[in-house]
Amino acid sequence: MSTLSLKDAKAGLSAYVDEAIRGEFATITRHGKPVAVLVPLAAAEIARKALNRTGPASLRICRFPGSEFERNGSPSRDVGL
Repeated sequence: MSTLSLKDAKAGLSAYVDEAIRGEFATITRHGKPVAVLVPLAAAEIARKALNRTGPASLRICRFPGSEFERNGSPSRDVGL
């Protein structure tokens, strides 16, 4: 993964897009702080799908491809401690 300034990213955008096509990531900084990442399209699609998932956080992390879980809406039982 390369890190480059916004100025350099603008000047060499075509080259950095070619790198993304080859599967490489490029972190873009503004005033020395990371603000964006240029990524391959496949990686962006995976991230977009992960962000759009709904449901309990644990299911979002543990979800298996092709399987969907539904949350049990019944109230919890009381437990005496």
